[in-house]
Amino acid sequence: MELRHLRYFVAVAETTNFTRAAERLGISQPPLSQQIQRLEHEVGTSLLRRLTRGVELTEAGQVLYEDARIILKLSDAALERTRSVARGMNGFLRIGFASSSAFNPQVFSLLHHYRDKYPGVKLEPQEKDMSALMTALSEGTIDLAFIRLPCERSKEFNLRVIDNEEMMVALPKMHPLSRGASVSLGELRNETLITFPRDLSPGLYDAVIAACEDAGFTPNLGQQCPQIASSLSMVATGFGYALVPASLSKIDADNVRCLPVSNQRITTQVALAWRRTSQCKSAQHLLNLITSARGVEGMTSSVSDHF
Repeated sequence: MELRHLRYFVAVAETTNFTRAAERLGISQPPLSQQIQRLEHEVGTSLLRRLTRGVELTEAGQVLYEDARIILKLSDAALERTRSVARGMNGFLRIGFASSSAFNPQVFSLLHHYRDKYPGVKLEPQEKDMSALMTALSEGTIDLAFIRLPCERSKEFNLRVIDNEEMMVALPKMHPLSRGASVSLGELRNETLITFPRDLSPGLYDAVIAACEDAGFTPNLGQQCPQIASSLSMVATGFGYALVPASLSKIDADNVRCLPVSNQRITTQVALAWRRTSQCKSAQHLLNLITSARGVEGMTSSVSDHF
């Protein structure tokens, strides 16, 4: 039994007339009559009683009509859902985040806009360190990743930079240097630098160390934190100072003050990364929002950024 046979039968049942049913279906009447006869032959019983001015359903025909309507409705709904997912209007979008990138206001604004415009797409966030993000993206367990640059492995993927952030010095509020409007790294040469393990984000780790060396000293390395964001807790408890992206300064961390770095500009970029072979339409919609969003500055593409 084919779906088109059920569709033909439902049209005849609802119009009670072969001529009107044929017009509704956009076919001629003889082929329609032949298809209904084939359906009756396949079912093994008459489905319609032919009357002088039309047709009416037999008892068996009434049963098939009720079920056929349900079957066609489910079939149409399944087809529409499939097409909707293919267009990126429904389905899932798996997004990875480097821990500190989730605090970036451009990332937050972008995802809020995406959720409003594509409510049928369920976002599945996953927070990982940079190394794990790159592996997950390469293996296809996530569709996109918000990452921090520099990152050597990011060269394997398409990238679109969505924000440039200044790095700031996070100090305990009781530290004498926290009372100023800014602080130079040179003033911290005798202090302890709180870092994160280098294998979590080698590029950013090296950039922090290089900034200290450019200021004329090799930092005294202290306690390591599992993520950049968690370094604020270590600062608050007096373990030392940390260099953090400006967006983390918005976190209401007790006993911590974040200050600009004077006489030195240290930056990190937040970028969206995706596989060069990706054909995910819902991911493409997110990229299109970056292009069209007002107020998103500094957007560049380090590699070809088309699907």
